[in-house]
Amino acid sequence: MKIIATNKKAYHDYHIEETYEAGMLLKGTEVKSLREGRANLKDSFARVENNEIFLYNCHISPYSHGNIANHDPLRTRKLLMHKGEIQRLMGKMILKGYTLLPLKIYFKNEKAKMELALAKGKKQYDKREDIKKRDAAREMEKAFKESKRQ
Repeated sequence: MKIIATNKKAYHDYHIEETYEAGMLLKGTEVKSLREGRANLKDSFARVENNEIFLYNCHISPYSHGNIANHDPLRTRKLLMHKGEIQRLMGKMILKGYTLLPLKIYFKNEKAKMELALAKGKKQYDKREDIKKRDAAREMEKAFKESKRQ
């Protein structure tokens, strides 16, 4: 499994509840550009419309050796999932106020796949608390290494 792009801010800004795998409906030059590792998930999100999932604001750079037939980098892309999974996602998004975020793009069995997360936004105090926990764990690890050396 070759990971192309990850959404690092998603873990910082959201509580990740569940993850799903979805296929991506891409054009030829988009696949070639992904193989070069030229994708960005920074401000992207997914939305369910008419029992289909669409990905917005995912930037896949134009293929370097492409011609006039190159794709639009920010075009809306369709994601492929089973109908039952889509309906389950739709229900959770409507009732509980979840958001659908892409976490990473990767190649699996030579096909482009995306890991989607059902997430809920964090408040500012949640972000601060996570930073404090991370710093405390880092300090404990540092102290443990120091005590081992002596």
